[in-house]
This record gives sequence, C-alpha cells and structure tokens, in this order.
Amino acid sequence: MTHTPTPNTLDRRHLLVAGAAAGLVAAAPKAKPAGRRAAALAAAPAPPTPDTRLSANLDRLAETLLDRWPETATSLGLDKGRRAGLKAALGDTSPGAQSQDRTFCAAELAKLQAFPDASLSPRSRIDKATVAYALQLSVDATPFDYGTNTLLDAMGESAGPYVVSQQSGAYSALPEFLDSQHKIETSEDADAYLSRLHEMARALANEDERIAIDADKGVIPPSFILANTIGQQEDLLKVPPAQARLTLSIARRAAEKKLGGDYGDSARRLVETEIYPALSRQLETLKTLQPRSGQDAGVWRLPQGEAYYNWLLKVGTTTNLTPDQVHQMGLEQNRAIEARMDGLLRAQGLTQGTVGERMDALGRDPKYLFPDTDAGRAQLIAYLNGVIASVRPRLSKAFDLKLKAPIQVKRVPVDIQDGAGQGYMNPGAVDGSRPSIYYINLKTTSNWPKFSLPTLTFHEGIPGHAWQGAYLTETGKLPLIRLLISGFNAYVEGWALYAEQLGDEIGMYDADWAGRLGYLQAQKFRAVRLVVDTGLHAKRWTREQAVKWAMDATGRTRNAMTSEIDRYCGTPGQACGYKVGHTEINRLRDKARMELGGHYDLKRFDDLLVETGAVPLTVLDNVVDSWIAAGGELRL
Repeated sequence: MTHTPTPNTLDRRHLLVAGAAAGLVAAAPKAKPAGRRAAALAAAPAPPTPDTRLSANLDRLAETLLDRWPETATSLGLDKGRRAGLKAALGDTSPGAQSQDRTFCAAELAKLQAFPDASLSPRSRIDKATVAYALQLSVDATPFDYGTNTLLDAMGESAGPYVVSQQSGAYSALPEFLDSQHKIETSEDADAYLSRLHEMARALANEDERIAIDADKGVIPPSFILANTIGQQEDLLKVPPAQARLTLSIARRAAEKKLGGDYGDSARRLVETEIYPALSRQLETLKTLQPRSGQDAGVWRLPQGEAYYNWLLKVGTTTNLTPDQVHQMGLEQNRAIEARMDGLLRAQGLTQGTVGERMDALGRDPKYLFPDTDAGRAQLIAYLNGVIASVRPRLSKAFDLKLKAPIQVKRVPVDIQDGAGQGYMNPGAVDGSRPSIYYINLKTTSNWPKFSLPTLTFHEGIPGHAWQGAYLTETGKLPLIRLLISGFNAYVEGWALYAEQLGDEIGMYDADWAGRLGYLQAQKFRAVRLVVDTGLHAKRWTREQAVKWAMDATGRTRNAMTSEIDRYCGTPGQACGYKVGHTEINRLRDKARMELGGHYDLKRFDDLLVETGAVPLTVLDNVVDSWIAAGGELRL
C-alpha cells in the first residue's frame, strides 16, 4: 500500500498536515524586495505537468469518495477539520445508490483514461493503473443488479450475492464499527454517534428494500445462511436496549471523558424506539424468505450465475484465471504441502493415518489447547501478545523498513462471533490515533491449538496486515486515493500469506516443530480454499461436500470448517485471493532472484512490495519487472 510522493498539491501528507504547513508558510521569513519582473516570476505558479494534473484529478476523486463513504473517513481518522460533518453520517445504501455506483465509476474511468501513460512518471502510472482497475471492476458488475457489488464492496472484500447474511449487514457491522472505530473525545463526537444511531435505522430499512427486490429476482440466501442470520438477529433483540452494545459503548466512553449529559440514555431511547423496531422488521423480512430458500450453496443458481462467479473471482484474485485453473492450482498445491507435512510428522514418529487425521489428533491433544473458559481465552490472548513481541526483533532479517506497527489483540465480540471469520485485522487510523486491531474468534478455544496461533499472528499482525498498514499510517507516502482504493484482495491477503512464510524463513519455528506444522497446515488450508470455493460455485458442490473435503484435507474441526464454508458462500471468490496472491509473490521473488543474481537482496524485494502498496497483481508484475530492470535499485 505505498510510494515516494510524486508532485501532488493535495497528497495525503498535505491533507493531514495542511494546517501546520500553512502555519509554517506564514512564519517563514519574507524575501527581500526584487524587481517587478523577478517578483512576477516568483509569484507565478509552476506550469502544470501531466503528473500534477493526474494528481489533482485523483485528489478530487478521493474527496468525492470520502463524501460517499463516511465510515471509511472515520476508519482512517479523516473525519475531522473540514470533514468533521462526515462523522455524523453513514453511507447511502439505498437501491438507487447501488445502481448509481456503476454510472459514477464509468464517468470517473473515462476521466482517468484521458491521461496518456506515456506522459506520466512511473509512480503516477502505478496510481492511474491501480485506480482504473478498481473502477473497471465496478463497471463490469453492471449486469449483476443484485447483492453487494459496488466499488466500495469490491475494495472492502465484501462483494457478494446477499445484502444481509451471517457475516454482513448493518445489524452486525455497525455496532462493531461504532464501538471500535467511532472515537468519542468530545460532546460533538458523542452527538455524531447518536446521529449515526438514528441513521442505522435508515440503513436497515434500505437493506430491507434491497432484500425484497433481490428476492423477486430469485436471489435468496441458502437456508443455512438464513438460519444463522436469523438466529443472530434474534439473539441481538433479546438484549434489553439498556444493555445493548450500541448503548453501553457511548455510555462508558462519554463517562470516561466526563462529557456530562446522559448520552447512554439517549442511545437507549434510539435503540428502543428506532433501531430495534427496524431490526425486528428486517428479521421478519428474512423469515418470510425461508419457505423459498433451498440448500444449494453456490452462486451458479443465481441470475447469470456463471458470469457472476467469474466476476467475483476476478475481484478476489485480480487475475483472469478460470474456475477450473484455480481449482487445479488448489489440488496441486495441496499435494505439495501435504508431502512436506507428512515428512515433519514422520520425523516426530507420527505415522498412522492420513496427514489430515494426524493433524486432527494433534489439534485435540490437551497439551496444545487452552481451557475453553474465560481464563483460557485470556491466556490465549496473552500468548498472542507474546508471539508479537518475539517476532519484532527478527524483522530486520526481512526488511530495511523501520516501522512501529502498534497492535491491539481483541476477541471477536460475542454478539457476532457465530457469523464472523476466525481471525481478521482492522487497520489503524491514518493519524496514528488508533492502532491496528487484531481480532480472533474465541467462541471456542478448541479451534485454536497453540501450534496454529503463531502463523495466524504473523498473518494478521507483523509482518502481515499490520505491517502493511503501518507503512501507510507512519510514512505518509501514498496519495489519499491509494488509501481509499486499497482493497485488492490478492495483494493484501497474498502478502499476509507471504508474511507467514517469512515467519518460517526468519527462524520463528527453528525450535518449534509443531509451530512449523501449524504454519504448513495454514498454508494447506488456503490451498483447500481454492478447491472448495470453486467447487461450491462452479462445480456445484453441496455445502456438506465442501465441509467434508476441507476437514479431511486440513485436519481442522467441523465447527471451524463449517464456519469457513459458510463464509465462502457469502463472499464467493474472496477466499481464493490468498493463495493466488501468495503464489504470484513467490513467482515474482524467484524471477527476481534468478535475473538479478548477486544483486538480489531479499530485504529490498520485501520493502519494494510493501512500498508499492495494494495493487492488482497485474500492476505488481510490472513494478517488479521495472525493479529488476533497474538492477534491484529502484525505490518508489
């Protein structure tokens, strides 16, 4: 996600420190009087260049997107100053806004394509190609007038066929967003929180309208997704409004800041009179769909299902790989990784049964499990913090970059754990006011034998997602548009898998054979995703078929694999980006090592990938080729 800035009158650094910069200019010593001609020349602005014109266009687009995506402004810590009004708003999720997204993206793409590549610097060409790819994804979604397929969905790794599911929708996303990302320091912040509670009822109503429109087209979630979603919403409504997270969050934080007033009671009234009634209506809407829902899991059954899955696969991988090619890649990589695991298991005298059966037995060994109690969960989180501390001193083996990358480890909130992923990262704020938050799903600790946790931590934390994010937040070298257009799944998740690999290569498992097996099991699991995702959506596998295949191949629990398979039903193609991206990064690394010979340097290669920032894999290929052509000395 990054670079050395090109000439840019409104780049991210400028946006964050505009006030300070203005103060420095005002305080600077004045030049001595000069002749009129000299003074006129000094006052004349530099003539615009193709780079500066492109930058101005991208800056304008970034500001437009922030206005359309106020939650993103909050997540990045940009909802202040002249953008303070965004803190009280939520994005428009109405049916009209969804259809307008394609028109908007097509118009912006046309403006961007008016800048000839030949006139731009290498850095600007990367920015243009990256943003153009994202805009084109939205334009290409035009035929699929259902689900969640906007530019924001594609960049948020949330594109999929269902407006509301066990892992998506205002009912699950907004309480977590408001609690973890909407900061409350002042009474204005608290008032903005209450405004967003009011807006949440509108968001739920917009979703209801879209659910009904989609249902008329035959787009209804499979019965197992509906059942899980309905169960989660019923559980939310059982919580008294005064005890709802939406109420307790503002009450606690306003009290901590001694803001005065009874913000908790104001929130309770909104929850009781607006949000719960709106959620109850959505719950009834979902229940009316149950008689029309079936067991078929894949999107092949939806309107233009085959073409839709091809689009989702492109969103997830930023390639033109076919479902058959992705499926075959998964099968081949599974076999290769399994052979390595078999060798490690045999070296420990573990020879009976398949690799999956032996890993299953290892994962049930009490010596690797934390107690399935609140105390055990606290021990597990403490262990994760210890892993983070232990890897920090070794990062200099893989990077020259010096980043702080602060991380907070938290449990996935109990009220959404049934539908949430097993682990994920919320990046820190651009202004450094909030660290990256590494979430782990602790519904049961039995899903997390100790040997599986280091590789998860390298993936979500450092040198994975938190390291990527820290380069953005700590260096200020990307224009704002590249922070907003940064959800290229294959790069982001491919890097995180590569980070798991680096954990092995820098010696984190040298004295931990079980941890190395955990790392390989995780890599194998991502190869399994290639098989089961394409199996579900292109080869018409059943849900049970996919769960059984994943369990047999990985040795992980039925609960864990069922949760994962249901996730792939909600966001098809997304899970394929991990291994496709990881495979491409390793291909590029091997190519660089071979072509550069003695000039190859691992740390320079790793830094290059982080500095490039989140890009489509096609763009990353071009960047590495340029780096090789420059003898491994090119810095962005």
